[in-house]
Amino acid sequence: MGIVTPGFGLIFWTTLTFFILLFLLAKFAWKPILKAVQDREQAIDSALKAAEAAKAEMASLQSNNEQLLKEAREQREQILKEARALRDKTIADAKTAASEEAAKVLEAARAQIHNEKMAAMTEVKNQVAQLAIDMSERILRAELKDATAQKAMVDRAMEDVKMN
Repeated sequence: MGIVTPGFGLIFWTTLTFFILLFLLAKFAWKPILKAVQDREQAIDSALKAAEAAKAEMASLQSNNEQLLKEAREQREQILKEARALRDKTIADAKTAASEEAAKVLEAARAQIHNEKMAAMTEVKNQVAQLAIDMSERILRAELKDATAQKAMVDRAMEDVKMN
């Protein structure tokens, strides 16, 4: 036979070796290999399921985080709003108190000025009256040095009284 066509003995021994090898592999190797493949497949499935569960948990946590952030923002806005209201109220109260105090001080100052003005006017009137009395006294002394001048003055006063 030739180079291209194998002989009967070669085919027989190759077939026999193949079947023995197939028997040995089936008896000793295929079960552990199939078991390893199945274990590997189960490990990959469980890893995929765990990854999906983790992904779902991450989505849930992200949703919870977003909700917490939203609530925190709302709470911050509420606190800032209350703080602004309190600040505005405090400022308004302080302005009101300052205005009332200023009005009281202004009124007290006006009253004091009025009292001092009245006291000064009274003092001026008293001084003018005293000056008038002093001047009248001097004039009367100068005019009433003699008895005839005194009698003429009394007569004039009597005529004024009779006319009125």
